Amino acid sequence: GRMWVYTVGFTVLPHVGGFLGWFINRKESPAWFENLKKPSWCPSRRMFPVAWTVLYTGMGYASYLVWSDLGGCSSKALVPLGLYGAQLALNWAWPPFFFGARNLNLALVDILCLDGLAIGTLCSWYRINKVAALLLLPYLGWLAMATCLTIHIWRDNPQQKPGKSD
Repeated sequence: GRMWVYTVGFTVLPHVGGFLGWFINRKESPAWFENLKKPSWCPSRRMFPVAWTVLYTGMGYASYLVWSDLGGCSSKALVPLGLYGAQLALNWAWPPFFFGARNLNLALVDILCLDGLAIGTLCSWYRINKVAALLLLPYLGWLAMATCLTIHIWRDNPQQKPGKSD
C-alpha cells in the first residue's frame, strides 16, 4: 500500500537538484546568457523549464521502475542505480558550472561525462526494464541538443573562457 510513496519520491527526486540549480542562478543568468553568442537553433529560454520538468519526471519514474524491479536497494541495484545517481549528480552540477561559475570549460567537460553516464544508465536499465530505458530516450535526445549547444557556446565565446580577457 505504500508503494505510491516510493513512486512519488523517485519521480520527484530529479526535480530537487533542477529546482535548486535554477533557484541559485535565477537572478544573474538571464542577462549573461542572452549576451552569449548562440547558434540560431538555440531553444527559447522559456522552453528549458518545460522540457526539464517533463524530462525529470520521466527519468524519476523510470528510476522507480528499475528500483522496484530489482527489489529495492539490493546488490543488483548498485550498478544501474549508481550510474543513474552519478549522471544525475553531473546533471545537477552543470547549471552551477555554466551559469554560476560561468566556466564554459568545466560545463563542457561535465556534459560530455554526463552523456557517457546517461548512455550507460540507459544500457544497464534496458536489461532490467525496457519501459524505464525507453523513458530515458527523450532525455538523451535533449542531452544531445544541450551538448551541441554547450559545444557551440564554448567554441563561439572564447572571451568567456578562463584565462582569456576582453
